[in-house]
Amino acid sequence: MVAQWRFIPLIEESGRSQMAIDRWLWKQHQQGNQPPSLRFYTWQPMAISLGYHQKRWPESWQGLQWQGKPVELVRRPTGGRGVLHQGDLTYAVVYSGRFAHRMAAYEQICEFLIRGWRSLDFELHYGSAGRGYAQVPNCFATATGADLVLDSGYKLIGSAQVWQGSTVLQHGSMRLNPDRQLWHQVFSERLPESPPSLAALSFSHLVDTLTQAACETFKMEIQVQPLSEQEWTAIRVLQVSKG
Repeated sequence: MVAQWRFIPLIEESGRSQMAIDRWLWKQHQQGNQPPSLRFYTWQPMAISLGYHQKRWPESWQGLQWQGKPVELVRRPTGGRGVLHQGDLTYAVVYSGRFAHRMAAYEQICEFLIRGWRSLDFELHYGSAGRGYAQVPNCFATATGADLVLDSGYKLIGSAQVWQGSTVLQHGSMRLNPDRQLWHQVFSERLPESPPSLAALSFSHLVDTLTQAACETFKMEIQVQPLSEQEWTAIRVLQVSKG
């Protein structure tokens, strides 16, 4: 029997709204009110997201502005470290299953990303950073076994999870075309060189490609269903309650 997943069309919203949507979808799936879901989104205004347990980050991130515009600071419900959301595309998967361990879940979910990017002629591999990565505030400074890198070593995708029972929310940032000056201002480090072809990819083409890859990977059919007004109301309540 083919599984039915909900696909939510691309949403551009603030970081607080996006994190509230992800939390709401995850909680609703836990309660049996929503099927597994897949969505892609962008951040407006640009933002830095902090991992749920992250306790250290540069003081300069508070109240940061870029070219007269605010850079929002928001906390994710998932682990990991700081991610700059500018020139990136974020994916989110809400899913339930039995896995031997957490890394097995990463590998099963990330398979659609590997498959989709391969069809675009980008070969991805898992990172291999050790435990020391947790002391670095920048998520993209290292690549763990939950992250995906190109042959050149460029970290393209950083992912993180949160669990409740057998239900997981996994979301991640795909670093496509970040601004070099902003990157240096935020992280005080040089942005690694990326393939020029990354910046040429359109979000719509990438979303279509990765959605098709997800259908093949998870053996599922998607039902395109934007968030309803009632759902937005519930999400805004959650957003306010989480601050």
